[in-house]
Amino acid sequence: MPSVSDKPLIVQSDHTILVEVDSPRYAEARDALLGFAELVKSPEHVHTYRITPLSIWNACAAGHEADAIVAVLEAYSRYEPPANVLREVRDYASRYGRLRLVRNGDDALQLEVDDPTLMDLIASHRETAPLLTDRDGPLRFRIRTADRGRIKQSLVKAGFPAEDLAGYTPGEPLAVRLRTRTTRDEPFALRAYQHDAADAFHVAGGERGGSGVVVLPCGAGKTIVGMACMERVGASTLILTTSTTAVRQWIGELLDKTHLQPEQVGEYTGQTKDIRPVTVATYQILTHRRSQQEDFTHLALFDQRDWGLIIYDEVHLLPAPVFQVTASLQARRRLGLTATLVREDHREDDAFALIGPKKADVPWKVLERQGWIAKARCTEVRLALPDAIRTEYALAEVRQQFRIASENPAKLELVCRVLKQHPGQPALVIGMYVDQLKQLAESLNAPLITGSTSQHKRDQLFEAFRAGRLPVLVVSKVANFAIDLPDASLAIQVSGTFGSRQEEAQRLGRLLRPKPGANQAHFYTLVTRETREQDFALNRQLFLCEQGYQYRIVDAEESDEALSGSDEQTLFNSERDT
Repeated sequence: MPSVSDKPLIVQSDHTILVEVDSPRYAEARDALLGFAELVKSPEHVHTYRITPLSIWNACAAGHEADAIVAVLEAYSRYEPPANVLREVRDYASRYGRLRLVRNGDDALQLEVDDPTLMDLIASHRETAPLLTDRDGPLRFRIRTADRGRIKQSLVKAGFPAEDLAGYTPGEPLAVRLRTRTTRDEPFALRAYQHDAADAFHVAGGERGGSGVVVLPCGAGKTIVGMACMERVGASTLILTTSTTAVRQWIGELLDKTHLQPEQVGEYTGQTKDIRPVTVATYQILTHRRSQQEDFTHLALFDQRDWGLIIYDEVHLLPAPVFQVTASLQARRRLGLTATLVREDHREDDAFALIGPKKADVPWKVLERQGWIAKARCTEVRLALPDAIRTEYALAEVRQQFRIASENPAKLELVCRVLKQHPGQPALVIGMYVDQLKQLAESLNAPLITGSTSQHKRDQLFEAFRAGRLPVLVVSKVANFAIDLPDASLAIQVSGTFGSRQEEAQRLGRLLRPKPGANQAHFYTLVTRETREQDFALNRQLFLCEQGYQYRIVDAEESDEALSGSDEQTLFNSERDT
């Protein structure tokens, strides 16, 4: 039986949870916590998580019960968890499902409430009251169909999420069948976690499912989960993703792994606008308009067909105009796919209300242990700012200081050193500032892909990299999202978007496709020491440590062995080896 000293959690009365990283039970406790708590900070030895209403509601939607959450806290807590925290967990969990949106005829909705007191509370709430047309019995309100999304948004903000049981329009029928062998005559079948995620989305034959978010690591097959959901829904589908490259990857996967024919699948981008039973479009084309005063030209795509399912790829990047349209699309089934629920604009509650709650979430380290994604070693290399630009840095404004530190010219030599430590490994050099990337590409004699690179040229370079003809590719932010480069095993991040955890997730994700042999990938971040860049890097570490990755910090002045990790004395772990 585990001793008290082996228990890694200290649950505090302010709803934060301290987790001792050096505990032998750290990994199992972390995996259990990720189902219902959010990581707040993660220094070397003690990580801090927080329980919030939204984290508990997402847990409930994913099938966790209050008793199970309390049992985790009690099982791993070194001291008795505060009674108020356990009571609040039960209270948050009890709120999920107390309000239900149901259909009352073809053109009307009802909000059912399980308690008269709650009925009065909702009726008097400033944001929800205008959306309640009138009472329809002692425990029911009438809701206009057009307000289905808005009422869910306002109820989440009021602290009482509504379970949406109003059903969905079936959409134009479309038989989507997954193949058992791909078009390349390779065997194909859903993995167990992919099957479970699709079932969770379409629970009870779709009657109690049909909207929600599936959280899986990059490289774990979110696209395949999307196709499995399409098969279950069996209707015309609109797929939204981040770039033309991602659109074409989706189309390639659909034709390779389903029995859909080419004439059934359309591309809707800046270059091609074919609307077919399955249409794949970019967020950029949907949010395009000629000026700030004009309407969005292509949002009408949502009404072009009787869609039975809308898939939001990389849903954590959903732009505000698409959020607004989605509020009026609540009668369509909606699936969000993402590697992280974190939104830099803090609109997680809108994603919960309008796309749906989290339906499935498999920890990255679990899939790594099962061999479905590559093992990744994450290293932050800190280097000094050259004396020649110290004065410029000191006199600059804060935002400019970040750029000066990010474009530290000493990073060029450091990139070369890292590449030499990993000979023969397909490598991505990733950054934010184009001038810096141009210099790197020229010095490395490697091609560069930026936002101005034509789609045709991008496709050629990505294909050459996949085929092994290009050992190094220098890429800007355009490669952050939904780019399938399965052989990449080394990434060197020279600059990033301030402290974006989203970006960290996406960039690491470029490396996580399973690899032959040791199945090992390496992710380096180059950070200028004692600058604004180092301050922001602390926030970017949150995502990596949240997922349980080993995280090393080394100095550029150390040996090449230390740089590559062969000198194990430089290593500190975000989890013990298990």
